[in-house]
Amino acid sequence: MTDENKTQVTILTGTYRIKGYISLVPGARVTDYMVDAKDFIAITDAEVWEPGGRQVLTAPFINVSRDHIQIITPGQ
Repeated sequence: MTDENKTQVTILTGTYRIKGYISLVPGARVTDYMVDAKDFIAITDAEVWEPGGRQVLTAPFINVSRDHIQIITPGQ
């Protein structure tokens, strides 16, 4: 994945706030990415936070279940 294909996202699930990057074709929207996604989406350079602000995980790569995503937004 090249840097120009990396788009920073923030994902909210029922339990966690996840920050990281998805591989998004230049000019595409996050909405388009989610429509085309399978059961899981790949997040790189991931940070996982609890609602109270405690960081619980950092990882170079995680898969996040689409079923658990409540909100996804580009940027921080």
